[in-house]
This record gives sequence, structure tokens and C-alpha cells, in this order.
Amino acid sequence: MEAYLQRKRVFLLLISWIWVPLAVLGGTGNNTTNATAPLSSFSRPKVVNVGALFTANSVIGRSAEPALVAAINDVNSDSSILRGTKLNLIFQDTNCSGFVGTVDALQLMEKEVIAAIGPQSSGIAHVISHVMNELQVPLLSFATDPTLSSLQYSYFLRTVPNDHFQMYAIADVVGYFGWKEVIAIFVDDDNGRNGISVLGDALAKKRAKLTYKAAFSPGASSSEIDDLLVSVNLMEARVFVVHVNPDTGLSIFSKAKNLGMMVGGYVWITTDWLPLFLDSSDSVNPETMDLIQGVVALRHHTADSDQKKKFASRWKNFKNVETSSFNSYALYAYDAIWLLARALDLYFKDGGKVTFSDDPRLRDTNGSALHLSSMQVFDQGQKLFQTLIGMNFTGLSGQIQFDSEKNLGHPAYDVLNIGGTGSRTVGYWSNYSGLSVVTPEILYSKPPNTSTSTQHLYNVIWPGETVTQPRGWVFPHNGKPLQIAVPYRVTFKEFVHKDKGPSGVKGYCIDVFEAAIDLLPYAVPHVYILYGDGKRNPSFKNLVNDIVTNKYDAAVGDITITTNRTRIVDFTQPYMESGLVVVAPVKDLKSSPWAFLQPFTLQMWCVTGVFFLFVGTVVWILEHRHNPEFRGSPRNQLVTVFWFSFSTMFFAHRENTMSTLGRLVLIFWLFVVLIINSSYTASLTSILTVRHLSSGIQGIDSLISGSDPIGVQDGSFAYNYLIEELGVLESRIRILKTEDEYTSALLKGPQGGGVAGIVDELPYVELFLSNSKCVFRTVGQEFTKGGWGFAFQRDSPLAVDLSTAILQLSENGELQRIHDKWLSKNGCSSQSNQSDDTKLSLKSFWGLFLICAVACFLALVAFLCRVYCQFRRYDPEPEDQEISEPESVRPSRRTLRSVSFRDLITFVDRRESEIKDILKRKSIDSKKHQGQSSDVQPSSPV
Repeated sequence: MEAYLQRKRVFLLLISWIWVPLAVLGGTGNNTTNATAPLSSFSRPKVVNVGALFTANSVIGRSAEPALVAAINDVNSDSSILRGTKLNLIFQDTNCSGFVGTVDALQLMEKEVIAAIGPQSSGIAHVISHVMNELQVPLLSFATDPTLSSLQYSYFLRTVPNDHFQMYAIADVVGYFGWKEVIAIFVDDDNGRNGISVLGDALAKKRAKLTYKAAFSPGASSSEIDDLLVSVNLMEARVFVVHVNPDTGLSIFSKAKNLGMMVGGYVWITTDWLPLFLDSSDSVNPETMDLIQGVVALRHHTADSDQKKKFASRWKNFKNVETSSFNSYALYAYDAIWLLARALDLYFKDGGKVTFSDDPRLRDTNGSALHLSSMQVFDQGQKLFQTLIGMNFTGLSGQIQFDSEKNLGHPAYDVLNIGGTGSRTVGYWSNYSGLSVVTPEILYSKPPNTSTSTQHLYNVIWPGETVTQPRGWVFPHNGKPLQIAVPYRVTFKEFVHKDKGPSGVKGYCIDVFEAAIDLLPYAVPHVYILYGDGKRNPSFKNLVNDIVTNKYDAAVGDITITTNRTRIVDFTQPYMESGLVVVAPVKDLKSSPWAFLQPFTLQMWCVTGVFFLFVGTVVWILEHRHNPEFRGSPRNQLVTVFWFSFSTMFFAHRENTMSTLGRLVLIFWLFVVLIINSSYTASLTSILTVRHLSSGIQGIDSLISGSDPIGVQDGSFAYNYLIEELGVLESRIRILKTEDEYTSALLKGPQGGGVAGIVDELPYVELFLSNSKCVFRTVGQEFTKGGWGFAFQRDSPLAVDLSTAILQLSENGELQRIHDKWLSKNGCSSQSNQSDDTKLSLKSFWGLFLICAVACFLALVAFLCRVYCQFRRYDPEPEDQEISEPESVRPSRRTLRSVSFRDLITFVDRRESEIKDILKRKSIDSKKHQGQSSDVQPSSPV
């Protein structure tokens, strides 16, 4: 902290060495008015001095100066504020010079001002903010430089919108129209550099970027600006953001017009400097308006109000007015005076005083005064500053309130479109809700919403008098076509290979790219450059990295889209599906005399056989008491069960079912049999008629789980994928450089120095299998999903347009025609047929068996319940036994002795009709006994 204070003292000392000689030679050279009363008095002062630092002869100064004077007069004539105290304005003209402005600021500090308004220059503001910190004088600044921070400058208070928000508004406009590349043209001063730096950050959040910063010096000549525009016109981007001062900005458009840069396809966006110029001009001549047709500009948004209309009606009567119109800085200047007046009024009401004192830090070690001794410290500056930042009122420009960073709250801008003889508003921007066609004041009453779907602007008329949105970029006019790298392949040359034709390359990938280019609405000059030495396939990883380092603009070929590659380059829509598969040698499976057993697995055969017997037994149980065909000797009944069970396989059972439950079970079982028969027939047909191949490798899992060598194509991403993703040892991988090496490695096998299988992408594998007469096959499933695309540098707009073109090729069938031209050959079956894969297992049928088992169980439960109910009513004694005792006095035989299991079996074995007859006779006999008992019953005594 001590070091920081020491640096400030040195800085002030240097300024004094510059200023004092000038003051001695030329005097103060200003028209300031001295205070009419000493400000060091402890009573409420009658007059307080207020400083103003502006360039009088400037677009901002010509609007700000009359407004300041008018505001001072209004405050002094208003008896409701600052009772007994008048404001005295001391105006210093900075003359657009950082040196003169700094000297004027130091001279102003001699006047014991309690606050200073201005300057408009960010460079001067940076310098005098140090002075204000030392003297504790609040600075109500009009400088918009985003780096002017209240953290660094404790007495700095910005009374106009911060350019930080303006740059984010421009970024939102760029993002709204979908442009990705922007060129910034700006004055190389504090305000220009720092503002454009913020713009770069804001664009990055919209996935756009500043491709070039075209800076020129504040005093640049006409030829320098002309050379600058010529250089940016040779670049790719066609979106220009112009951030200059309003006094010299039109010279840029004059040069751009001469260079043909104000026609269709160009986008010009300006900061608030252009509306400041237009709003403060009485009338703009047609030649000037012709220079800026189609320009989009931002203007400070100030809400319409009665106060603002009244101020506009008074403007022509103000002192020092040079034009009949004014810009937004007139409103901000007027509000700044009233902000200070209201703060002072509140400050005085709270007992505040105005006193100044010498700063001992401005004296040397011997106590003698330095040249800065005439400057005094405002003792109550800190308290007044705190009062200023706490103010909240409605001024001409809108709500005057400061946020935590001492910026005006709710910054907003009008989005203008210059056209004809004036401009029209196409929307608004605020940091509260982004872009909208609704005024910010209406949106402030609603919840904030900056989602993309809510951002809207009216249609814009662009340069060239067109409503068609410019693409925002073209191919550079510097004579350099697009540099496209093409892999110099050794294997599978059908995809891309060297050619003696004009382009130098041919192949499937080249034809797809050229067909997509032809669909674009603009020409794409390009040249193909072979990548590799032609002796082995190049490394696609290195190819992609060379695009990142700007060695090439793009790459066209069989380039696989992977996650790591998408992080560093942009790919088009995939034009070819691709994924890794395993190729392995296979052998024919010869037909077996036991082939009829192959459709089902052993488990399926066992379960099916068990169910045949189970269902046959259940049907026998249910039919035995009803159906004579299911009765007879035990031997005959056993034969019947087996015969009935297995004859249902062919629907050849001759026994009829008579019971309802038996028929229900049989229906479910016959449905199961139908499905099993159909599946068995289909599977057996496939086994006997289709060629079957066998391989020791079942897929990628069995390949990597072993220890045998694995082959990969030279240059393929499969090499890194196997090592990094699947954990395969690098020592197991064999790089194969030609198709002959493919064939040789597979035929030799791992025992003969070859490989157990090859991992490669599906397009290569299909072509290899076709060229090798289908000797080999893919095994297992495709274990990655991906595709081939064309690679471009990050944020290249060409990648997006080509993706759309590739989709059009796919929809109109052209992509398939190109595929058939280069890759249509005799195809091979995609996979080897494994015998185990064709067998039907219980997993496919367990649902059917479960349904059938449940039906059988429910039928048996119903049958047993019925038998139990009948058995309770059944008497196993001979039916012709006479009943000698009444039922009421004779105990039940079923309760006096236990029933044997043999009795139960005998009962179940009897026919249903017999049981019904017995139970019927028992019911009749029971009724007779009850009648006889009632006849012999003695009469009751009288």
C-alpha cells in the first residue's frame, strides 16, 4: 500500500513539472468564474464550484455544454433544492488532447471544486482519476472505457452506460444472426482497445470470434485508413464492427464506399458514435446518408417522458446551442448536474460541510511546498461520494441509480437500421432481457428472460438494399484458394487415390465432396494437396492436428469422426456410416446326421419332453372320470397317457376330451405346440439349406480376452482405440499396410505368425471381403458407431453449409449413386453363422410354457375342489343297506371311523355318472327318513 501511494506522489510530481511552466508562460487561459464565498467556511456555503471537462468543439461537447449550463441555471433557480447555495460551473475545454486535457484538469483542481463532470475521453479520465483519488473529489465521468473501475479509482462514478454492456449488445446481435467471424475496426486508444477486448470476450460466449483487430492511430491519415480497409477486405469475414469517435468515424465509410464495401454481402455494425453524430446534426446531407445505407448502429436508450419532451422544446433557447438537435449526452449531462444537486441537498440537510485542507504528502521532506501545493484536499469528499452513489431518482435519461460497481443501472440500447434519409428502430437491447422488439421499460416489469427463443428483431435492410441476411463471410480475395489435405492412401484406393487429372485426386470421398460443393450457392475455390508419402497410409491423427495448426484449411477423405477430434476441429454431417468390426477366418460347417436335433438346445429338448408328459397326465386326470377312452386297465391307461401326450405334437391324438377343464388345458397346450413346431421347422430349414461358417473368434470380447495377435490397418484410429479404450497390450497389435498383408495374416493365423482377427472400420471391411472373394467374414456385432466427415478449422462456416449439402445429397439419392459407382461390388454376408447362434433356447419360449403350466395348475385345483366336495357327501357303505334308525339319532359313519386312502382312490376312480347317481339316491333317502321321523313324533301334552 505504501508503495502504491509513493507511485502516486511521483506521478503528481511529474505532472506538476509539466504544468507549472505552462501556467507561468501562458496563465490559466480559461474563462472560469471564481467562487463568491470561501468554501473553507464551516457554515453552509453560498456558492460551490463544480468543474466540467469536455471538448467543446466535438459532437459530444456541443450537446453536453448547453445542457450543463441549462441544468446549472435550473438548479439555481429552483428554490426547493439547495436552499441558500448556488452552483458555479467552471468549464474547461480539453481540446481533444490528452496532454492539454490533463493540464486543464490540474488547473481545475486549483478552483476548490467539490466535483468534476467529465471528461468524455477515456485517456484523460485514466490520468485525472489518480488526481481525484488524491484530492478526494468525486468525478462524474462520461468516459465509457470498461477498464475504468471504481475499485481502482475510489472517486470515479460513471454517469453514462459502460461500454462493457454495449459490446455485449453487439455480441448478441452477431449471435442473433448466426455469424461466427467478426473484424473490429477501431481507434487505437484506451477506449478503443479496451472496448474491443471486451467484445472479443463477449463474442467467445456466443461461439463467435474476432478474426482480426484492425486498429488505426487517433490521427491516422486518409491513406492509412484506406490501406487498412483494403487489407480487411481481403479477409474472409464480412461482418465489421466499427468502434471509433463520432468526429472522424464517417471517413471510414467514405473509404469503404469507394472500395465497394457498402454493397450486398457486407455487414456493418457501429457503436453509439454514429447515432450521436446523426442525432446532433440539424440535417445530414444526402451524400453522407448514402455512405451509411444498411448500417446497423446502437444508440443509448432513453425512455420517452414528459420531462424529455419539455427539455427538447427548450433546447433552442439554451445558451451556446450550435444545432437545433442534441444527442443522448445532453440528457446525461443535464442529469449529472441534478444528480450532484440532489446529493448536495441531502448532504447539507444531514449537516454536511465543505472544507478544504492542504495535503502534507504534496510537500517535500523539508516541509517546503511543491508546485502542487495550490491544490487542496476536499475533506468531505468521501461522504459526498457515498451520498452520490446512493441516489435514486428519475431524470431525463431514465432512472438514475447505481449498481455495486458504480455503473448506471439497467443499461439499454436502441438497435437502429440506417436507411433512406434517416434511421428506424428494429429492436432494443438491455442487459435485463437481451434483444427484443418491446421497449425495456415494459420488460422491466416482467421476470428476466434471455433465452434464445425470446430474442427478436425486426427485419433489417442490409447494404445493397436487400433484406436477405448476409452470410457474413466469403472466401478471401487474396488469391489463395482453400488448402485441402487429402490422405495419400496405399490401401482401399476406391475411397481416395492420386490421379493424373486436373484435381490430382479421385475416389468416392472426392466425388461426394465435389457434389456437395456444387450445391452451395457460392463458389468455393480450392486445391487438393496429397498428405503422405504414398508408401504407407498417413496418420489421420497428424492430419487433423495440421488443420488445427492452420497448415491446411480442411481435410477431405475417409476421416473418422471421433470424440477427441471434434474437440479441436469442426466436422461436417457424416456422409458414410462407419464402425469398428472384427474380421476373422472361417470354415464351412458340414451337415451332420444329427442335424435334426440342432434347432433346439438340450435344455429346450428336455423341458419340451417334460411338458408333453405333464400335460398328458393332467388331461388324463381331468378326463378319467368322464371319458371312457381314458379308462381301462392300468396298462391301457399308461399307454393312453403317453400316446395322447406325444400325438399332440402332430395334432394326431384320436381321443376326444369331454370335460370342460380338459378341453381348456388342451387348447393352451395345442397353441404352445403350434409355436414350437413352427419355430423348429424354420430353424431346421435354415440349418439344412443355408451355408454355415464357423470361426474360433465370436466377436471383439473373445478377441481381446485371448493373447493372440490382432491386426489393424496402418494409420487407423483403431490402433489407439484398442490400447486406450479396450486395454489391449500394444505388443499384441500388428499393423497391416496392404490388403495382401490382410489376407496373409488371416490365412496364417496366430500359430503361423499371422493374426487371430483384424479390427477395422466397416467400409474398409466390406470392400476387403468383396475383393477377397468372401473367404473371410465379420464375426460378432459392430462394437462402435461413427461415421466419416470432412474436417475444417474450428468455427468454419463452410462446415455448416456443407453439412446441409450432404443432407441434400442423401435425400435426392445422389449419395447412393456415388456409392454404387465406386463401392458396388459382389457383397458378402456380413457375419459368420455360428451354430450356437441358430439354436432355439428356452429363453425364447419360457413365457409359453409358463402360461400352459398355470392353466394346468388352475384346472387341477378346480378338479380337486370338486372331487373334495363330492367325497364329503359320499357314503362308501353299500347303497342297499336299510336304514333302521332315524338320521337324527344315528351317528354319521364318516365321523365314527376314519376313511382309508383306498376309499378315496376308489371314489376318484369311479365314473362321474355313478357318483352323481349315488349322491342323488342319498338325497332322496334322506328326505324320506326326515318324513318318517315327523309321523311317529308323540303329541305334546295338553
